[in-house]
Amino acid sequence: MRASTLSRLAAIGLLMLPCAALADLMLFPTRIVFDKQRAAQVELMNQGKAPETYRINLVNRRMGPNGEFIAVEQPGPGEQFADAMLRYSPRQVTIPPGGSQIVRILLRKPDGLADGEYRSHLQFDRVADATGASSVEDVARRGSADVGVVIQALVGASIPVIVRQGDTHATLALTDLAVQPPSASGPGTLSFQMKREGNRSVYGDLVASFTTTAGVTLEVARAGGVAVYVPNAARRVQLPLQLPAGQPLPAGTLTLAFRERPESGGKLVAEARLSLP
Repeated sequence: MRASTLSRLAAIGLLMLPCAALADLMLFPTRIVFDKQRAAQVELMNQGKAPETYRINLVNRRMGPNGEFIAVEQPGPGEQFADAMLRYSPRQVTIPPGGSQIVRILLRKPDGLADGEYRSHLQFDRVADATGASSVEDVARRGSADVGVVIQALVGASIPVIVRQGDTHATLALTDLAVQPPSASGPGTLSFQMKREGNRSVYGDLVASFTTTAGVTLEVARAGGVAVYVPNAARRVQLPLQLPAGQPLPAGTLTLAFRERPESGGKLVAEARLSLP
C-alpha cells in the first residue's frame, strides 16, 4: 500500500464523556438541574481552528457500579428518565473557530408527576466534515490513483439534565476504605465505596488528606465533580494517591471527605477515616 494511502487512514472513534472539555468542544455548564426553574441553557464553545458542526440529541444512560455510563432504552427498577419532559433548540449547530452557540432547554412537567428525580443526558455529536480533503468525492475528482478512503475521528460529549420533583433527599456514606501502596505498575491508590440512600443523586468533590503521628497534614488525593446517580445505591471508586517521591504512607490517619461543589455551598456531606499502622 502506498504511503499516501496510509496517510489517509485513521481510527474511527466516538467518545461519550460527561466532561467540561473534549477535543475542541467546551461546554458550560457541565450539568443542569431543574429544581424550581423551567428554562436553562448550555453554551457550546469551539476552541479549534476550523468550523465544527454538532448534532444534539437527548439520550438515556445508566450509571454502572464503577461510575461508567451505559446506554439504555427502557428504565430499570427505580430509574426515571427526563427526556419526555424536555424540549431543546436548536437540534444542530455549526460554530465558527473561536465562536460559541447557546442551546436552550425548556421543561414541561406533566400533571401528577410523582416526587423524585428524573435524569436524561444531552448529547453533542460532532458531524464529520464532507468537504475539501475530507471528501471521498473530492479525492475522485482530483483523479488520484490512491484508494479513496477518508475516515475521521468523531468526538462527542454529553451532560446530565436532571429534573427534581417534590420532596427529594439523599444521604451518603463512605465505607470500605483501603490503601494499596505504590508499585512498579503505578502509584498507590485509595479504594472505597460511596453508598447512597434516598430519592435523589449526590454530586460533589472528594478530597483525601493524611495526618502523620507528628500532626503534619497534607492532601494526598482529589477528584472533582463525582456523582452517584439514582437509582444506584453504591459506586466503587479508586483514587490515585499523590505521595511524595512515590513513597508509601507512614503511620497516621487518612481522612476522606465528600463535599458539595463550591458553587452549591461546599457543605460537608460525608466523611470517613482510616488509621494506618
